[in-house]
Amino acid sequence: MTDIALRRAASQIAAAHGGMPVIRTFFDEATFTATHVVPDPETLQAAVIDSVLDYDPASGRTSRSSADKVIDYVTGQGLVVAWHLETHAHADHLSAAPYLQRELGGRIAIGADIVTVQKTFGTLFNAGPGFHRDGSDFDLLWNDGESFPIGNLAVTVLHVPGHTPACVAYVIGDAVFVGDTMFMPDYGTARADFPGGDARTLFRSLRRLLELPPNARLFLCHDYLPEGRSHYVWETTVEAQRSGNVHAHDGVCEDDFVAMREARDKTLAMPRLILPSVQVNMRAGHLPPAEDNGVSYLKMPVDVL
Repeated sequence: MTDIALRRAASQIAAAHGGMPVIRTFFDEATFTATHVVPDPETLQAAVIDSVLDYDPASGRTSRSSADKVIDYVTGQGLVVAWHLETHAHADHLSAAPYLQRELGGRIAIGADIVTVQKTFGTLFNAGPGFHRDGSDFDLLWNDGESFPIGNLAVTVLHVPGHTPACVAYVIGDAVFVGDTMFMPDYGTARADFPGGDARTLFRSLRRLLELPPNARLFLCHDYLPEGRSHYVWETTVEAQRSGNVHAHDGVCEDDFVAMREARDKTLAMPRLILPSVQVNMRAGHLPPAEDNGVSYLKMPVDVL
C-alpha cells in the first residue's frame, strides 16, 4: 500500500481495537438515508454525518422531524456536537446541517472538491453571481488525507470521487463512513451518471476503500432494501464487500465494472428529490436566498437532466 492517506487510515483502524466508537444511526425510510452520530465517550464531543431535512415536493414544505430525533438523542446523551459532516452533496435528500447547527452548534464540513459541484450545478441552475462557487457556504473543506479530532477520536478524510467529484469517506477509529460510494454487498455500488460522475473513477475509489483492513466497519449512507431482504441494514465490513459485493467484489476488473455501471445507469430514473436536493446541498443545506417577497424558491430546469 503506497497511498499515504490510506496507510494513515489503516493504521488508525488497527489502533482502534478495543476503542471502537459506538455509532447511533437514524434511518429515514422516506429517502432511505442513514444519519450517523459518532460520539467520543471520553469528552462527549460528537459528529453528525449526513443529516436529513424532511421535504415534501408536492407542497414545497420542509419539516424537521428526522432532525429533531437527532437533537433529542444528542441532548439526552449530553453530547456536544463539534461537526456536521457531509460525505458529498446529496441528490436524494436535503441536508439538515444548518438547522442542527443552529440548535446544537458545531461546524459544517465537506470535501474540497465541492467547488467543482458548485460550478457545475451553479451553471445548471443559473444560480447567478450571488451564489459563491468557492465552498464558502461551508465552514470547512477537507482535502484528501487531512486529519481532525472529534474529542479524542482521530478522523482521517479519504477522497473517493466517482459518484460525485466531491465524495469523501471519514475514517473514525475502526469505522469508515463511505457515503454513497458503495451500498450493502447485496445491492452493489453507487451510480456514476450525475454531472461530474465517472464510473472508472468510482471503481478506483472503491478499490481504494477495499484496501483498508478487512475488519474495518463500513457505515453506509443508504439502504434500498433489495429483493430477498426484509430489513434495512447500513453497516458491513471491508471483508464482506470484498467477498460479496455484487458489483465490485474481488476479481471484478475495472473495464467490466465500467461496462456494467454505465449500462445499469442508463436504466435508472433520476432520484425523486435531485432538483431540490442539489440546489440546497450545494449551499451547505441552506435554502436559496429569499426573494423580495420573503420567499425562497427552488428552480426546476426543463429538459436538462
